[in-house]
Amino acid sequence: MGEPLVVPLSEEVGSVEVGGKARALTALARAGVPVPAGFVVTTAAFRRRTDPAAVAEIRAAVAAAYAGLGSPAVAVRSSATAEDLPGLSFAGQHDTFLGVEGAGEVFAAVERCWASLGSARAAAYRERAGIDHAEMAVVVQELVDAESAGVLFTVDPVTGADGVVVNAGWGLGESVVDGSTTPDTYVVGGPRPRRVIGDKALRTVRVPGGTAVEPVPDRLRRAPVLTEAQTAELAALGAVVHERFGPSDVEWARHRGGFAILQARPVTGGAAEAREWNDTVRGDYLWTCANLGEAVPGVMTPATWSVVRTLAPPPVGGHPVNGIVGGRFYLNLSAALAVAGALGLGRVARKAMAQTLGPIPADVPPLPMARPALLRAALRTAAVAGVESVRYRRRLPALVAANPARCARLRERIAAAPTPAALVGLWHAEGHDLLLRTCRTFDAGARQGGPGAVHARLRARVGDDDAAVLATGLHTDSDELVSLGPALGLARLRAGRLDRATYLDAWGHRCADEFELSAPRPAEDPDWLDRALATAEGDPEERLRAQAEARARVWARHPGAERALRRPLAKAAAAARGRELARSEMVRVFSVLRAFWVRAGELTGRGDDVFFLPLPELLAVLDGDPTPFAAVPGRRVAYDRYRALPPYPTVLRGRFDPVSWAAQRDSAQRDPGPGGPDVTGLPGSGGIAEGPVRVLSTVEQGAALRPGEVLVTSVTNIGWTPLFSRAAAVVTDVGAPLSHAAIVARELGIPAVVGCGDATTRLATGTRVRVDGAAGTVTALGGSSSPDTRAAVVLAGGSGSRLGGVDKPGLVVAGRSLLDRAVTAVDGARTVVVGPERELPRPVEWTREDPPGGGPVAALRAALDVLADLPEHTVTVLLAADLPAVDHTIVARLVAEVGECGAVLVDGAGREQWLLSAWRLGVLRAAVPAGGAGMSLRRVLGGLTAARVPDPGGAAADIDTPEDLRRFGG
Repeated sequence: MGEPLVVPLSEEVGSVEVGGKARALTALARAGVPVPAGFVVTTAAFRRRTDPAAVAEIRAAVAAAYAGLGSPAVAVRSSATAEDLPGLSFAGQHDTFLGVEGAGEVFAAVERCWASLGSARAAAYRERAGIDHAEMAVVVQELVDAESAGVLFTVDPVTGADGVVVNAGWGLGESVVDGSTTPDTYVVGGPRPRRVIGDKALRTVRVPGGTAVEPVPDRLRRAPVLTEAQTAELAALGAVVHERFGPSDVEWARHRGGFAILQARPVTGGAAEAREWNDTVRGDYLWTCANLGEAVPGVMTPATWSVVRTLAPPPVGGHPVNGIVGGRFYLNLSAALAVAGALGLGRVARKAMAQTLGPIPADVPPLPMARPALLRAALRTAAVAGVESVRYRRRLPALVAANPARCARLRERIAAAPTPAALVGLWHAEGHDLLLRTCRTFDAGARQGGPGAVHARLRARVGDDDAAVLATGLHTDSDELVSLGPALGLARLRAGRLDRATYLDAWGHRCADEFELSAPRPAEDPDWLDRALATAEGDPEERLRAQAEARARVWARHPGAERALRRPLAKAAAAARGRELARSEMVRVFSVLRAFWVRAGELTGRGDDVFFLPLPELLAVLDGDPTPFAAVPGRRVAYDRYRALPPYPTVLRGRFDPVSWAAQRDSAQRDPGPGGPDVTGLPGSGGIAEGPVRVLSTVEQGAALRPGEVLVTSVTNIGWTPLFSRAAAVVTDVGAPLSHAAIVARELGIPAVVGCGDATTRLATGTRVRVDGAAGTVTALGGSSSPDTRAAVVLAGGSGSRLGGVDKPGLVVAGRSLLDRAVTAVDGARTVVVGPERELPRPVEWTREDPPGGGPVAALRAALDVLADLPEHTVTVLLAADLPAVDHTIVARLVAEVGECGAVLVDGAGREQWLLSAWRLGVLRAAVPAGGAGMSLRRVLGGLTAARVPDPGGAAADIDTPEDLRRFGG
């Protein structure tokens, strides 16, 4: 038997047969929601619409189903297969017909719905969404002769906040939906319940042959459409829809004392994005990313967040313990302190949190819960934490011993999975247990408490300075601190005491963004070790020996304290090593999860699209359902937008809009007002050091850090550890006394100030500073001893004549456009792009060459006009946008050689590459003539004295032919 042409709405059918709208209606009807009776003309009928014999059969099936309804007036609505998917409502793109009567008219309306799939507006919508195929089903339902109707949103449609929002008007719902009248607005629940009565001037009513719009009688214009009781009844129906479909946009009607639900689709636009990417819309909570921000320093893909959320503690009375804010990971302090307070541990919890998270504000907003309910929720939370702690202590040694081999075996099996079905079977057989049991146990271990009272006793006995020295020693010859592993491993590899395979087995899963599933691991990159060894300097073992000698001297001064406190300190050190070890094995599990997503991308042919699918959606795709991919384009846009923003403040309260905050921050930086560059933060590691600042935004820029410079960055983690031996001191925006920067800096005897909030914006590369780790201060000394790299000019115009005149900057090479690669290579610098504007992963300034077509000198002159406000000594990088091999490393080498003039890259043939060079801005201003149309950069810059920097790996090679494109993976 072939596929059915018509099915009743009461039947269970798949979305491919009936489209998104009908699928939702059938599910609601089965859930007991009042849905008008009707039927669906399936996609099978749509596919046969060009066959005359089939059309006669379809017409007869529609007539029979219509007669089965009693031949009433009906609504005929489109239900495309790509319609009403997450992030894609298709609202208004396809046709709807109301008040249709007669079998012939109903079939004609069905045909018009089919035709609307090919309309210009629908085709353009699908193209923007990246959908290349869709089919049309059609819903036919009894028309509700509504006394009132409207729209219900199960969350705030603007902010995504909790609360049901109802729009209500008189007559049929079209006047509300199309915006021709001002409806009543009722908000039920949420932070601001309210009733606003609109001036409802018009209504849509049934007339013979269809519908018409008429004025609303004066007595009804300002009268409420629904009573409070009726609004509550409708909100209860909305809750059923929300439970079934999540945040939804629902059309409803009221007739003869009852409600009917006409359709329901996912909320899209800003509200949907807020619900998916920003948990601050959920209530008045206090959030912090201290410590969390170093574990997960960037914007998470949906894949990563789905795994992190799976590991999170359960909500406290419905209030989240962890959350996502503009894609970044945050802890809900309101929930954590509410639990502690309910158990009588509020003061103790604040002290413990201060060690790991920094100072806790006094005015933490409480959870809106009655005390008995809060106490019950707190007891449940404490019970779960207790079970996890016991499980951790019992299972950790065996899990740690077995985990490396287990992960290696599973990674091999994942890589060998031949089909999506085999891969999903592997998940259910092994991956599920690895995540929910093993990884959860490691997570519990990584969250175990800090040193507690022992450090307070130590400070009381020996004073703050000596206590800071004795608090080190977590790493010993017999018990290594795994956080130091990468740095020590590279030093041993460089000295010939360790081989490459052993290093990668032990540390190949650790990196700066190690919890992000889309981030490649060092073990995946055959060149990673060579790059790391090329920039690794200093001897961490020598620093550790110096710290051990310092501890011995302090103990000699306090023999009584040594007898009383050495054993408690050793116990605290063992606990710290255990936490770090648990975290390292948890990261190893995440490397296996990454391998699972990568293999899914290979088997489905969708590549890195899979990182925009949460785990349940990925498993559905592997089971054969492609519909989750429809949400990927919108999620990519949101991800790129948030990734382009600077890191958010460490502490947030209430609703936070990252985009608005970033715009205000940029404005404040352009007009900083009075005050110097001095910075304060939290004491991380004692000691005083002086040196020039080096601001780095990513660990890939580490080649620019010179021995004796002060490393200033947003956040550090184990991926940054190899750089510490070169640094005179470490300063971070995010962190606390037990953060990674503080722990590792103390072990190596490097002064550190953490949790400064704005060090990366207040301090400039080259500024000499004094860092006082014990006081938590960074003081500017004046002067500059290294280049101030703050500007870059990227030339992105022109086309490749030997590539068929294509837009070269837009060419995609190994998954990224050439222009994206160029802008990333100068990340952290104020960047001017000369060429047509387009979307990029971070903000830049745009300009065009003057005159148009005037060549690179005219383009450079236009960029210099944009940079007119910068001082003469600013180092400015010149970069072409068609150099696929250029990266942070080569840019840093150029900048380091600028001196008083400039530095130019020299390729393997000995040619100077003026479009990969760096210069003092004043030198460029003096050399580049006004206009400069038709002149070459070689003629303008060739006579200047510039250091020559050899090209280490083809960075100067551009893409000019199809062979070049193939060579670089385009």
